This record gives sequence, structure tokens and C-alpha cells, in this order.
Amino acid sequence: MDRFLAIGFWVRISDLTSKSSGRLDLQPPVLVFEDQEFNFESGASVAAVLLINGVCEFRTTQVGGVARGPYCMMGACFDCLVEIDGVPNRQACMTPARDGMRVKRQDHRTFLMDLGG
Repeated sequence: MDRFLAIGFWVRISDLTSKSSGRLDLQPPVLVFEDQEFNFESGASVAAVLLINGVCEFRTTQVGGVARGPYCMMGACFDCLVEIDGVPNRQACMTPARDGMRVKRQDHRTFLMDLGG
């Protein structure tokens, strides 16, 4: 049997095993958001990890710099766009969190005067 009960839910032992050493690794995975480290449970989306840890503003709009955060949590609205591991425009609600992932807010502030208007 490759599962055991841990704090009320089943966990596969392979999920806790270090790929390099083959030993159990009981350290929770960590996501880094703008120099803050957040622990999370396997299977959580990037948006869920950030929201659980009190981050509500994921990006700013292109015109006016208005703050936006997750709205639909199913990939339809694109209000949860973030930069993940240096790649911009990633939907946080549709991206599974991985250990060591680095996430940043997207700042797309462009004011009308900057556009020549």
C-alpha cells in the first residue's frame, strides 16, 4: 500500500518522497511571491495559494493602473494574470502551484499621457 492517512486526508507516499534521495521529505512545498515564501498543499492553484495568504491584487490594468485580482477562478476573466518564473501573462487560477515557483505581480500601468493623448 502506497498511501497513508495524514491529518484527515489520504496522501500518496510518492508525493512526499524526494526525487533525488528517495527518502520521505515532510517539508511542505513553497511558492515565492515577491520575496515572500508561502507554504501550500499539493494540488492548489497559484491563485488559491496567494488568496489564502492574503494577496488580493495580482496585476494592474494597462490604462490607469487599477488593481485586479481573481474573479471567476475558472480561466474566463483573465483578471488573475501574473508573471510565473519570468513568463508574463499566466493565469494564476489555472496554473497548479509547484515547489520553488517564483511569482510576481504584473504591473501594466500606462497612463493616457504616456500614449501621446
